[in-house]
Amino acid sequence: MFSVGPGSAAAPAPARDRKLQPHEQPGSPTFAEREKQKLILCLALAAITLVFYNPVAHDGFIHFDDVSYILNNPAVKAGLTWSTVKWSFTTFASGNWHPLTWLSHALDCQLFGLNPVGHHYVSLLFHAANVVLLFLILEEATALAWPSLIVATIFALHPVNVESVAWAAERKNVLSMFFFLLAMLVYGRYARKGGIPRYLAVNACFVLGMLSKSQIITLPFVLLLWDYWPLRRMFAEKSGFSQTREKLCVPRSLRYLIWEKIPLFAVALVGSLVAMKAQRSADAVRTLEEISLKARLENALVSYANYLRLLVWPRHLAPMYPHPPNGIPLWQIGVSAAVLVTLTGLALRYGLGSTNFQRSQYHRRGYLIVGWLWFLGVLVPMIGIVQVGEQSMADRYAYIPMIGIFIGIVWTAWEITEEKAISKIWVAVPALVFAATLGLLTYHQLGYWRDGETLWRYTLSVTEANYMAHDELALELDKEGRIEDAIPEFLKAESLHKYPLSQVFNIGLYLQRHGHIPEAMRMYEKVVAKTNDPRFRSMAFSQMGAANAQLKDYDQAKAYYHRALEADATNPSALVGSALLAERDGDSDQATEQLGLSTKLKPDDVTLLLLADNLDRSGRSQEAQAARGTAEQLSPDIAQARLNAARIEIFFGLPRAQSFALTQ
Repeated sequence: MFSVGPGSAAAPAPARDRKLQPHEQPGSPTFAEREKQKLILCLALAAITLVFYNPVAHDGFIHFDDVSYILNNPAVKAGLTWSTVKWSFTTFASGNWHPLTWLSHALDCQLFGLNPVGHHYVSLLFHAANVVLLFLILEEATALAWPSLIVATIFALHPVNVESVAWAAERKNVLSMFFFLLAMLVYGRYARKGGIPRYLAVNACFVLGMLSKSQIITLPFVLLLWDYWPLRRMFAEKSGFSQTREKLCVPRSLRYLIWEKIPLFAVALVGSLVAMKAQRSADAVRTLEEISLKARLENALVSYANYLRLLVWPRHLAPMYPHPPNGIPLWQIGVSAAVLVTLTGLALRYGLGSTNFQRSQYHRRGYLIVGWLWFLGVLVPMIGIVQVGEQSMADRYAYIPMIGIFIGIVWTAWEITEEKAISKIWVAVPALVFAATLGLLTYHQLGYWRDGETLWRYTLSVTEANYMAHDELALELDKEGRIEDAIPEFLKAESLHKYPLSQVFNIGLYLQRHGHIPEAMRMYEKVVAKTNDPRFRSMAFSQMGAANAQLKDYDQAKAYYHRALEADATNPSALVGSALLAERDGDSDQATEQLGLSTKLKPDDVTLLLLADNLDRSGRSQEAQAARGTAEQLSPDIAQARLNAARIEIFFGLPRAQSFALTQ
């Protein structure tokens, strides 16, 4: 087993076995000077992050999840109440279990209401805090301030991170990352100084992160990599100690380091099981029938290469990258495989050294293998083997994994300058230019998140066959009342994607409600052609009957209602429609029978008023009055019910509208 008490910290090595640290060299800065320099650099990092992300103040909420997370979420809008706390820990809303994220949104609503500026700035502050934490983690673990600063600056300003900051619903990303990095910072200090409180603090930070978003389940794996480099606790010389700044880390066996993290692995296991349960509750997990295992593996391979491309060349970033409708071209799979194999080979060759390396040289370029495995490993839960949602990849998924690539690149450049005695200016200037370029790209990218229409029109301009972008744009346009602009977007989305039949039916209802009858009929015909469910078929036929009545083609409407009742004789809407058409044709008895059956199957005020009018027209006044009395007892608003009944009678071309007369 392992010890987490004070004894697990390393005592300073004897002078003869230990190299002097940089801060112990004559003329080096004092401890106080180093701490002052560190504080200045932290403030500078926070400042540049806030400056380049300033356009976030002009961004609004986006229909894409912001509605369910904030705008239409009563528990969140209520603020930090005890009821909200209980709801946060017991709900699987939106297919997630992240109570700490829900509480952070509730606190925002309590402080800022539904003003998006406050919500966005809190996310930005978390991002700035993550930048500072990343710098501190690297600086404390390596005693190298400048490469640590460069990595943190690139992370701060990379435009791939815009989605995590500018999208209010992605608070879970920056919040979970905050606790992920805080756990790493505390772990570095535990590795040097030991102590049960620090060990428990690492576990507590991990739990808080998992309560924010389960994507950080790879933390134990990352800490094992961190043991290898830069802490150098793994496979180090037994007679020596790793050279971190404040104290030295005791070399440990791999077995010890794994046992040390058993509580973390347990938290990761429980968190992943709860996350899967939450996602399945919302039907967010795609089946193998929907996306085959072969397609998932191909997508994972290509996605790894695409993430690398976006980190190096962040162009055409989008909130939704769809799966290619016709599959991934073979050449893309081949190129992606070649890139990954080559980079893996280089990381192993130069990160682990040759087969006859000396033990003392084992960790020399450990940053290469650690950075590469960090990137590959942290992406595993989001790479699509377990497919959640519709996206093939997402910018937000790169928020943590990208750090590994930045570490590998920056430390390689730094070591080359050390070995070749190259002036640091040759590193500093390109790094500054690159960071400034990233910052300007980020500043520009934030403008696309100004509002939903801007975001989704931009997305359609940089992606192909993106049904979800068409769908989200349609929803934004519908919200603005621009129905005629929204309908073509809904139709385009439906043509690109195999929607569930229930959604196809709903699109038909939307089209019919706004007078696009031919398009609505095509949606209902698709439903009828693709389902054997008699109730669903009856619903579709009934709406086709209503659509023809809307066109005043009453004979065709009657035929469709007949087919609806053949499929399901208890369909109330089909009974009412068929009854009113029968009455229009003079068959009052059939109308009375079908309306009476409908009120028995589904008693409601409007149908009872229609039955009352029918009975009045048949001279059965007492029965009509009884039906109206029942309607008045059932109805929450009898005047509105009378008006609705009159409109239905007019819709079906009846000669009289007694219900309407009663409202005058």
